[in-house]
Amino acid sequence: MHCYDCAQAGRHDANGIGACTRCGLFTCADHSRVLQTTVQRPIGVIPMTSVLPSRRLVCGACRTAEAS
Repeated sequence: MHCYDCAQAGRHDANGIGACTRCGLFTCADHSRVLQTTVQRPIGVIPMTSVLPSRRLVCGACRTAEAS
């Protein structure tokens, strides 16, 4: 798979490293951001928050939208 943003700019040689967790488009290392997020899992009726954060990949456009 190739990076969507690079393909829009006319570059078809950039390989995607993963899919954005928001929009699902493939993105390369230059156009992606790796963010930390907390993980909650249900333990009975109370959600338990993990001590260690997990990672999620978002494209630049979704990151800008989340930050605004």
